[in-house]
Amino acid sequence: MSLVHFHYDPFTEFERLFDDAFSARFRPTSDVSRAVESGSRVGTFRPKMDLIEIENNKIMAVFDLPGMQPENVTIDVQQNRLTISGEMKAESNRTEKDYAVRERTYGKFSRILQLPVGTEPKDVDAKMENGVLKVTFPKIGKDQETQRISIT
Repeated sequence: MSLVHFHYDPFTEFERLFDDAFSARFRPTSDVSRAVESGSRVGTFRPKMDLIEIENNKIMAVFDLPGMQPENVTIDVQQNRLTISGEMKAESNRTEKDYAVRERTYGKFSRILQLPVGTEPKDVDAKMENGVLKVTFPKIGKDQETQRISIT
């Protein structure tokens, strides 16, 4: 059995819950549209993530990155940590009879996952299609695999 450690920051989660509770009725439903509609929230884009156990003893992390292209997303593996980061650029243009509204929002995001000990960068695979990034990695690192010892 393997224990996988995930980085948890209670203050970030508390801040997100507080913001969601008191301003949900004034914001659109998606994180991208929130960042576009609210100029004061520039740089606060936090993509949604699901962790799924799949076959062959692997884990798949699925990130929702609507409207983003693969060239705007970076995936790094360092010291058993998987870092997904990128930059969001969104524009909103609206023209009415007597006026025009043009809003531009730019922001960076980063999510960090703790990988099993011994996970090599070559063991991590990533695919992105239609704004959904899927990153797969082994559930147990090579250093944690069970090895049978013969008795002599």
